[in-house]
Amino acid sequence: MTIDLTIASLHAAYRRGTLTPHALIERLLDQANARGHDPAWITRLDRDRLEPYLARLEGESPDSLPLFGIPFAIKDNIDLAGVPTTAGCPAFAYTPEQSAFVVQRLIDAGALPLGKTNLDQFATGLVGERAPEEYGVPANAFDAAYIPGGSSSGSAVTTAAGQVSFALGTDTAGSGRVPACFHNLFGVKPSLGLLSTRGVVPACATLDTISLFTLTADDAHTVLQVAAAYDPHCEWSRRHDFAIHGKAYGQAPARFRFGVPYESQWQTDTAYSAAMHAAIAQLEALGGEKVELDGSPLLAAARLLYEGPWVAERYHAIRGLLESNPAAVHPVTREITLGGATPLAVDAFDARYQLAEYRRQADALIARVDVMLSPTTVTHPTKAEVAADPIGVNSRLGTWTNFMNLLDYSALAVPIGFADSGLPVGVTLFGPTFADLGLLSLGRALEERLDLPLGATDLPRPALPPLAPARDGTLELVVCGAHLDGLPLNHQLTERGGVLVEATTSAPRYRLFALADGPPARPAMTRDAANGAAIEVEVWRLPIETLGSFLAGIPAPLGLGQVELASGAWKSGFICSAGALHEGGEATDVTAYSGWRKWLQQR
Repeated sequence: MTIDLTIASLHAAYRRGTLTPHALIERLLDQANARGHDPAWITRLDRDRLEPYLARLEGESPDSLPLFGIPFAIKDNIDLAGVPTTAGCPAFAYTPEQSAFVVQRLIDAGALPLGKTNLDQFATGLVGERAPEEYGVPANAFDAAYIPGGSSSGSAVTTAAGQVSFALGTDTAGSGRVPACFHNLFGVKPSLGLLSTRGVVPACATLDTISLFTLTADDAHTVLQVAAAYDPHCEWSRRHDFAIHGKAYGQAPARFRFGVPYESQWQTDTAYSAAMHAAIAQLEALGGEKVELDGSPLLAAARLLYEGPWVAERYHAIRGLLESNPAAVHPVTREITLGGATPLAVDAFDARYQLAEYRRQADALIARVDVMLSPTTVTHPTKAEVAADPIGVNSRLGTWTNFMNLLDYSALAVPIGFADSGLPVGVTLFGPTFADLGLLSLGRALEERLDLPLGATDLPRPALPPLAPARDGTLELVVCGAHLDGLPLNHQLTERGGVLVEATTSAPRYRLFALADGPPARPAMTRDAANGAAIEVEVWRLPIETLGSFLAGIPAPLGLGQVELASGAWKSGFICSAGALHEGGEATDVTAYSGWRKWLQQR
């Protein structure tokens, strides 16, 4: 019998005393032994090798360790101390003395590593079919005739099949998102540098990231919170504290704009086109406004990954093995990687310059919306189709994944439903660097509406607990005077990335004055619950990073406080200090005009 391995469910069972980590591991090991040889795994830890990890939990609980007793799998290009790292190639294997930085953080948080999972050799491929004969090829957890997706094939299969709660993969060109899509899983492709890659066999070191496979968005957030930490000993690690930047996972916003590439650019088959239409309908039902955009710069950047000199990074990673023992490398992997031996240095600069232009265009594109929606992949091929055209089919799968790391975007593969074939389909939400929590929040909202089973099991999805509203690193600011759209100081908002959210009115409890000083004329809105009126205002969304410089430009006696809107919501907005209405002469009461713009027109 399959057990619900979501983190919240396991922790609830541990707290009730109906399950212990020891009992869970015994059960999972019994199931593994009953399955026998499983190509999804390269190395599975036995009871004796798991004992030290279980002993570590003595005296602890879910209240002290966020991943207490949570079983997970590790893609076999990521180090686990004392266990061989093969990268899918026996001739390359080595046994590390230390675990990868991220793996150690998970273990320290109470997680239990069950072993190392199979992959496309050296993480080169999106099909999951490029493993050597010694290990075998994982079967798709839904239908063995179809590919599992790669390169993190084993990590996706084991999570979807209910063998672990979550798994680590890697993602350079879609290796985490594609297999997640093929297995009804959430696939987190974090912002580059958010998760340390120390202890990871590189594919393209400048583009690699550890990725996460989880059953739910909440699980993804819990694991990401543990794994995402700055590593001073990793040259690619980037420091980012979400809380300091005003970001938090939670209930998705009631209003947002989502960009969608023109349908003529999707290149999707019937099932994946239907998935896109379903996702669009669900996002609109959540309060989203669809904005159709030209995805040409995204697609052009995607083609650079394998048509450009980045293949040289893959060659660099395994050059020694290719030169000393080329037969040890999978034939397709060898063919692709050897292409990286010939580019000239000038080719690398040509490609970097071209990418910079695509990045400029793409950044301008996604700046127009709060989040982007795209296909995760365009089709789900059979194993026979990949065998007939291994490189061509693989290339098609990366149509909407290859550009993400090149452009330094964050991405989340989200399950959407099932095709007529019974296979899962999904889409991807993506955005700029460090938009990770916002993507997860919106993914959770989709999860709640769709209520799909867990992975490839028949287990129902647990009810989602209520969360506080998500925070996206912006502040909504109420303006009532010269900062209104089209007025002289509005540029102070727009040049800081401000976006107009809505034109509305205050609650009918305010009075509006024109201060006596000036020019220019300045408004002061004061609260008067007994004799107030509704004042026309605008709500602007401003990145928190730019708020300090904006505040520095607000002259006394004005400042920021809390303003009540007609909706009953309280938001930050301009207020006037006490006594200011009588300084430098009497302020003029202009409340009767209902707003600053109308008063200016009447002057």
